Amino acid sequence: MKKVYTGKTIDEILAEAANEKQCDVSDLTYEIKEEKNGFLGIGKEVSAEIYCEKDIEEFIRDYLQTYFDNIEMESYIEINRDSDGYYHIDLDTQNNAIMIGKNGQTLQAFNTVLRAAVSGEFKKRIGVMADINGYKEDRYHKLRSIAIRSAKSVRRTKVDVTLDPMPADERKVIHNCLTNMAGVSTFSEGEGKERRIKIVYNPGKEVD
Repeated sequence: MKKVYTGKTIDEILAEAANEKQCDVSDLTYEIKEEKNGFLGIGKEVSAEIYCEKDIEEFIRDYLQTYFDNIEMESYIEINRDSDGYYHIDLDTQNNAIMIGKNGQTLQAFNTVLRAAVSGEFKKRIGVMADINGYKEDRYHKLRSIAIRSAKSVRRTKVDVTLDPMPADERKVIHNCLTNMAGVSTFSEGEGKERRIKIVYNPGKEVD
């Protein structure tokens, strides 16, 4: 977990933290909490809150385990971090259907709370996505199919298509899916839960 370290210099406490956490200094994130200059350099002291990737993963795992313990539901938790620093959490619970909810709404709300907890703990935005028994990946696969089919229709008919409202992560999947497709562009419109993607005909868009 993140911890406050105190020493004479920031370099000193970063080295201590790196040794304790068994990582490189470059892997640490810190926030200085207090600095004392002392008198003529005597008594100089600095305190900083320091954490690394392993601490974030440990917090996520403990948070989830506490949640499932409190609702008395058995669960399997696997956490992986991709090259962009995004934490992907695979869950398999005693009752996946309840955790997913109708049209994935419970899982979506669960992710919102989880992201807020993690980002609040480490005081910065941290990418976190929990999936239950592959539900999200299956959903993303279906969305890509819908996106490609709709985009081809837009190119053929030159009539724009507006998709149903969906959360930010699902809109991102469609944006990414169609970003390299010639002849169409995408943008989001609407507010809150009504925010949706519009696929528009764009004859000037060419892709190498």
